Amino acid sequence: MSDVKKGLAGVVADVTAVSKVDPETNTLLYRGYPVQELAATQPFESVAYLLWHGELPAAGQLDEQRAAERAQRALDPDVRTLLDMLPLDAHPMDDVRTAVSLLGARELAGTGSVLDASGSVEDNLRRSLTLFAALPAIVAYGQRRRRGLEPVPARDDLDYAANFLWMTFGEESDPVVVDAFNRSMILYAEHSFNASTFTARVVTSTLSDLYSAVVAAIGALKGPLHGGANEAVMRVFDEIGDASQVPAWLDTALAQKRKIMGFGHRVYKRGDSRVPTMKTALDSLVAHYDRPDVLELYSALESEFVARKGIYPNLDYPSGPAYNLIGFDTATFTPLFVAARVTGWTAHILEQAASNALIRPMSQYDGAAERHVDGYVPLADELAIAERPEEAE
Repeated sequence: MSDVKKGLAGVVADVTAVSKVDPETNTLLYRGYPVQELAATQPFESVAYLLWHGELPAAGQLDEQRAAERAQRALDPDVRTLLDMLPLDAHPMDDVRTAVSLLGARELAGTGSVLDASGSVEDNLRRSLTLFAALPAIVAYGQRRRRGLEPVPARDDLDYAANFLWMTFGEESDPVVVDAFNRSMILYAEHSFNASTFTARVVTSTLSDLYSAVVAAIGALKGPLHGGANEAVMRVFDEIGDASQVPAWLDTALAQKRKIMGFGHRVYKRGDSRVPTMKTALDSLVAHYDRPDVLELYSALESEFVARKGIYPNLDYPSGPAYNLIGFDTATFTPLFVAARVTGWTAHILEQAASNALIRPMSQYDGAAERHVDGYVPLADELAIAERPEEAE
């Protein structure tokens, strides 16, 4: 088993120009740009354009993309009808997965053959923008319907982040809140061959369609070892209560060998480079909402855990309390991740399709040796196949 890479750890499966973590600076780069620079200077719409096209947009290009996105923001009536059929206690990720599946099935209806569904580059860029535009309404309505509220119509006079908050809460958010939310979406947009992105590329490699690849990625992101971590962080905060309880809580958690979500990362060994930017956004929200208790708890748990384990926070650690302060329900956190990461997923889908090879790894078998069913008589063709010389690799 020494040659088996469990979890594909350390395996380089393909090349990508979408993003990388620079090992020298420990910095996440989107198409070469440090993500903290993008989060500090760009609207999320520009970062989506960068991921899809490889360059930041010129003014006219951004205007064109914004016009197309804003024209598709409204909650689709069919999607609303479908979401209303789902149980209120279904996880919001099930809402998102189901809605994306409906959008894909409806658009691809009449293609006639699965061979016609994968689409051209132009088709998939258009589909990418459609999902980018549609997901805020889906996520916002998911939270509102669980609160017994009607959907809020989209506005075409607001930027992406401001409109997302408007559709969720029914009021215009303070610029401080919009900025913090915009930064979080950029930070979550892309992260190379993570589990959900790799899932999307595997599906794409079969020549399946973009919607199927995104639905599969949503399923991967739902898992608590991937996208569910920011939800878990907030549940930890709720469980601890306040900063004074951190040492005793951590004593118990470590004695029980609990996994403390929000700390550690498979890629970053010296700390997640996205954390300082998101922590700055959290600080601004703490000041805006006058909630120093949140920062006290955050700092106490971080300092205690780092001192005891030497493991640093990842992006989910500051984003969980930030989303809570903004007003999102904890169960909505991972759907927010979907709305952000769909840009990275679709960039990788486009890249995979442009230079495709079916992703089909091998496995090392450790089951029972060959055995046979009593009374079975092999067919002549089976015997002929067994006697053929082994094909050269």
